[in-house]
Amino acid sequence: MQSNLQKARVLVVGDVMLDRYYYGSTERISPEAPVPVVHVKNIQDRAGGAGNVALNITSLAGEAGICAMVGQDEPAHILKNFLADQSIRSHLIETHLPTITKLRVLSQKQQLLRLDFEEGFAQVDDGVLFNNVVAVLQHYNVMVLSDYGKGTLHDVQKLIKLANKQQVATLVDPKGNDFSIYQGATLITPNRKEFEAVVGKCHTEDELIAKAHQLIANCYLGGLLITRSEEGMTLVLKNGEVTTIPTVAKEVFDVTGAGDTVIAVMAMAISCGYDYISAMRLANAAAGVVVGKVGTATLNAQELHDSLHAQASVHKGILSQTELKKAMSEVHLQGEKVVMTNGCFDILHAGHVEYLQKARALGDRLIVAVNTDESVKRLKGDSRPYVSLQSRMEVLAALGCVDWVVAFEEDTPKRIISELLPDILVKGADYEIAQIAGAKEVLAAGGEVKTITLKPSHSSTSIIEKIKNQK
Repeated sequence: MQSNLQKARVLVVGDVMLDRYYYGSTERISPEAPVPVVHVKNIQDRAGGAGNVALNITSLAGEAGICAMVGQDEPAHILKNFLADQSIRSHLIETHLPTITKLRVLSQKQQLLRLDFEEGFAQVDDGVLFNNVVAVLQHYNVMVLSDYGKGTLHDVQKLIKLANKQQVATLVDPKGNDFSIYQGATLITPNRKEFEAVVGKCHTEDELIAKAHQLIANCYLGGLLITRSEEGMTLVLKNGEVTTIPTVAKEVFDVTGAGDTVIAVMAMAISCGYDYISAMRLANAAAGVVVGKVGTATLNAQELHDSLHAQASVHKGILSQTELKKAMSEVHLQGEKVVMTNGCFDILHAGHVEYLQKARALGDRLIVAVNTDESVKRLKGDSRPYVSLQSRMEVLAALGCVDWVVAFEEDTPKRIISELLPDILVKGADYEIAQIAGAKEVLAAGGEVKTITLKPSHSSTSIIEKIKNQK
């Protein structure tokens, strides 16, 4: 599957760190102290914090840059090489302070110990980071502020104002008990514990939503995405819209870095033009995958597709236009391409079947729009159609190559095509592209219009004439 998220252009700014993992087996307790002895068999280094947000983006084939502070030491050298290997654009700032490093010891998929080496970067002049962001922000359309409370973002307001001025959406993974420092951000993504640390305990769903609305108003936010562990996620927007969706995680091994995945996928989706609710659903599906892995983890496009596919209930067959729009939205979240064609299909024959099979092969789903009986009469005369609309639609829906069948009442399908806007519009090669109804609208929306050579000597009219001549 080719995910639409690969078009994302996201700059991650914040606290980056080196995450080092020691993996091994544990078979005995140390004679020196009542602690397990781990026989280390593998050591793995990777970028953590803001680095893990960027890594989540590139693992889904998006474009990511990272602007952060490091030291002039071996962990910084390891980080730079790791980021380069993962195709992450590095805008790192070297300082006299040590690179933040976290060492973790794991055995039998369990984390036994973590060691932190850090001094933070609060004492570094914030103008250095700001100037670095100014120099590169033009290459991105979304900025993620990944705040781990290590001092890199000690003057975050300047960055938010810069992004707003350049019309770059700003998503914040917040820290601390004062969210007013994130005033003006497009969206902040606290977990429930972080949210309640700021607004107070929420005893009911109504109280949580009311306090979210108040926080949005107080901090001039575009919205809040509250992650709620087993309770899923709640999205509260400035316009008053509230949406809660359940978690999709089946088995939780480690929540380390799950927040990074959520904000990374939200940022990618917004960068690619998804609405907030669709972006949240993508982020929720992604988080459900990574919490089933050990350590700070990412996922690839196929894993995201499979997670979305498992939770989606997309029905095939005859649909209304409203139902069809919802179904298209579901499969678009999975990165699937929708093909659309149209016709009367009065007497279904081998030429039709071959044509529809070729059309379906151009994408992942096929819509067939069918003229109503009244429409067919206007186009072909009072004697047509020979087969009623419902029967024609049922036969088409039974074909393996057809996903959805929808009716339209006009003489041409221009209206329904321009409202549905498939990724690929298909018609027979006896039409020029400019003659195809809806082609202009599909092309303007970034879609494709293609023609298919028809099977020779096959048409409903010729079959009808042959039957008549045999009488």
